Amino acid sequence: MARSSGQKRRWTRLEYERLVDAGFFRGEPIELIGGELLVAEPQGNPHAISVTVTEEALRTAFGVGWVVFEEKPIAPDEDSEPEPDVCVAPGVARDYLGGHPARPVLVVEVADSSLAWDREDKGSLYARAGITDYWIVNLIDRVLEVYRRPVSDLSASFGWRYESVGTFRPPASVSPLARPAARVAVADLLP
Repeated sequence: MARSSGQKRRWTRLEYERLVDAGFFRGEPIELIGGELLVAEPQGNPHAISVTVTEEALRTAFGVGWVVFEEKPIAPDEDSEPEPDVCVAPGVARDYLGGHPARPVLVVEVADSSLAWDREDKGSLYARAGITDYWIVNLIDRVLEVYRRPVSDLSASFGWRYESVGTFRPPASVSPLARPAARVAVADLLP
């Protein structure tokens, strides 16, 4: 029997948002990444707690004039609508009533089983979008990985990567690029 090679159907962010608005996914944890619909992995308790304490720590560090979103979509390009665990954007939540943040100043993913995906694929996607400050709360090694300075790299998943990568362990603290006077303790991001 002959097999058909078939083709993948790529989606745009606009098409994806129409499906979401129509209730097509009915609460299923779906993300649009590079034109493909991906089902998000379920969260264990350490992951969920880390997302919550990270959101709290960043809300304190950034203060008034910044909105900290927890597990909400961003719109980095026309074929992606990821939902990072935490992101920070200027303004207040109502500023984004007309559309998701396109250029958050900080994106944070909490990673255990998704660590390789968050480093390679999501990191390349965020670098391509020009997000200059990308953090991974690495639950496996109990460290914070800080990715900065996006650069073109055709060998990367989405053609971009981060040139600067730093790893920080408690009791270290890190300053977000958008709030250099603020200090975020690595221990405050871990469950």
